[in-house]
Amino acid sequence: MSWTPPGPPQPPPQPVPPPMPVAFSGSRKEFFRLVARGAGLELVTLGFYRFWLTTDIRRHLWSNTLIDGDAPEYTGRGKELLIGFLVALAILMPIYLGYFLIGIEAEHLKAFASLPLVAFFYLFGQFAIYRARRYRLTRTVWRGVRFWMSGSGWIYALKASLWGLLVVITLGLALPWREAALERYKMRHSYYGDLQGSFEGRGWDFFKRGWWLWLLMPFALVSVFGPFAYAAFKAIEWRWWLSGIRFGGVRLESTMRRSELIGLYWKVIGWAVLLGALFSAYLALCIFLAASMDGSSIADFFRTEAFARSIPLMVLLGIGYLALALAMNVVMRVYLMRDLWVRVLSSTIVHNIEAAANVTARGELANALGEGFADGLDVAGF
Repeated sequence: MSWTPPGPPQPPPQPVPPPMPVAFSGSRKEFFRLVARGAGLELVTLGFYRFWLTTDIRRHLWSNTLIDGDAPEYTGRGKELLIGFLVALAILMPIYLGYFLIGIEAEHLKAFASLPLVAFFYLFGQFAIYRARRYRLTRTVWRGVRFWMSGSGWIYALKASLWGLLVVITLGLALPWREAALERYKMRHSYYGDLQGSFEGRGWDFFKRGWWLWLLMPFALVSVFGPFAYAAFKAIEWRWWLSGIRFGGVRLESTMRRSELIGLYWKVIGWAVLLGALFSAYLALCIFLAASMDGSSIADFFRTEAFARSIPLMVLLGIGYLALALAMNVVMRVYLMRDLWVRVLSSTIVHNIEAAANVTARGELANALGEGFADGLDVAGF
């Protein structure tokens, strides 16, 4: 008989860590005060305070988002956004002016003169979106380690433009595959320290979840079902996008239902109707006051076109329009930024968060020029 000595004792299998839900600890009242005060300062500063307001909003949302008990930190500054916007504006303005002068010289091509401009600014807008994302990532720190991003903004812009052309040709059917391809490129060049990101979502999975929306969209655009269809589409997109994100061994999962966002969009529509009614009443009051100051009836005020020469009326209308725009900004920031953020987080689960425990810090800070371009082209995300 032979006897084999026993080997070293085997370590017991490590238990699989449970999924970690993401939580939000911020107060809705605090956020409302933040954006309401910011709207007032935007009115006083003719809109220039929005760079500092954007920074404050990001700090509020980032610092109240709890992942495994720790919140990320947003280190961007309003001054950076302002400088990036001014530099971008200095670059964009000569382009606008040069194209305007060329258009005057080529008046006979006026019908086609706008096509190259639209194509150029779409391409440039996609470049700006990529660079703005890079800026926001490099200003996000979690547990002392910075997110960062590599890759080429121009390659991304070319990919986005070619996919956009295909989406137009296919009447929107190629949109899921466009989103999947662009997300793969962005996540492949996104890092948390030395932990590289990836995107596992497929266009076919996105299409299967929302194919019926493509059939309903022509009817939804001309009916009251439009907000329902759009809210359902965004909920499907959020769930598909979050469930495809990976950082090394860390993966996200979303349990968002299709009906999760419908109430938010209808609340925004309700507030828009209410604010529009208040603005109409304010408009009627301004016309009455201007006609009284002119010493004529309202019928004579319009018949003689005195309203077009009334400076007090123009001033009052300008103030009312700015107040309406800022009030709508507050509504949209509360419902479609803060409340949307909270609902997305409440449906998000993080798997294998321990894979991000031993990460080495890497990456350099990106300047705010990309975000400035995005702001100047009105394509800035959050």
